Amino acid sequence: MTTPPVKPIRPEFSSGPCAKRPGWSLKNLDDSTLGRSHRHKIAKNKLEQAIILTKSVLEIPDDYIVGIVPGSDTGAIEMAMWNCLGAKPVDMLVWDSFGSDWANDIQSQLKISELSISKVNYGSLPDLYNKNFTSDIVFNWNGTTAGVCVPDANWINDNRDGLTICDATSAAFAMNIDWPKLDVTTFSWQKCLGGEGGQGMIVLSPKAVERINSYNPKWPIPKLFQLKKNNKLNIDIFSGSTINTPSMLCVEDYIDALNWSTDIGGLAELIKRSKNNLDIIAEWVSNSHWVDFLSENIDTVSNTSICLKLVDPKIIKEPLEVKNNIEKNIITILENENIAFDIGSYRSAPPGLRIWGGPTVDNEDITRLLPCLDWAYDKTIKKLKLT
Repeated sequence: MTTPPVKPIRPEFSSGPCAKRPGWSLKNLDDSTLGRSHRHKIAKNKLEQAIILTKSVLEIPDDYIVGIVPGSDTGAIEMAMWNCLGAKPVDMLVWDSFGSDWANDIQSQLKISELSISKVNYGSLPDLYNKNFTSDIVFNWNGTTAGVCVPDANWINDNRDGLTICDATSAAFAMNIDWPKLDVTTFSWQKCLGGEGGQGMIVLSPKAVERINSYNPKWPIPKLFQLKKNNKLNIDIFSGSTINTPSMLCVEDYIDALNWSTDIGGLAELIKRSKNNLDIIAEWVSNSHWVDFLSENIDTVSNTSICLKLVDPKIIKEPLEVKNNIEKNIITILENENIAFDIGSYRSAPPGLRIWGGPTVDNEDITRLLPCLDWAYDKTIKKLKLT
């Protein structure tokens, strides 16, 4: 085959920032409040609208509160840890790069002595069913860099004493989140809805609110992380008053994505679109001789950050350098042909591919992508004389 098969209409398969919603245009942002203070009523109403729509689309319980905070998901999860941790022992679950980062910050920055880190290699999940729920538990719902997600939240004790703090940035809007099992949840705009970055979202249960109101961490909290005002939770953050200045253009873009989500059928349709993308890839993987899912268990394969590893018997015993070179060549071919952008595996993950399958990616584009991957792999193997 000398030319690539039919190409995807949209080649954006990056795991972040992710593809814009189908039909997106800058014209959709004409109603943004550019040049206005984010403290003015007209702009604050936009921020409050984003919060209300978020709660509606994600079907978040009425007694949970939602706020917009600085620093994307990283800022949101760090804010959660700096404000909530330290009152109880902490159990950190790690199976991808970002979970490892959060564990390192708990250990080296917050210096929590009663810390248990349950860490496994890429492709696996830690033991979820033998946890001490008198401790606070921190985990990622979906390991963006590993393509491994928790299958559900049934392992979380309803009568827990500690808090559950969940980084759900690659899960919210694409997976069924069991909200009563979570006390603090964070995510960002630029993942599943393809919004622009800069701000994060934090969702607090009544139990999390109680923790923040009753507990004062022993460490100083930087201004951008401060959830308290006058020694109580600053409830204004959860009605549109942000700690720092947000981009009102990005706010409008997020509202546009939320309105699109509502128009197509809400959360159920978002999840369906993403799961369909995974199903298409799963059928292809089952017949592939050169790739397999990085996840060792089909029940924990992510339907958003879909991670694949190289398993071709011809190259399986090749050194890591060769496998990295195979990946690099595939990525270069796909980009040069405008077939797919940014689908290399994460820098610390095994060589392979990482295809974003979130709800803003059309099923037809995934279908068109897969023969192109076979074509690019065959071309690479011949180029590197590995046949």
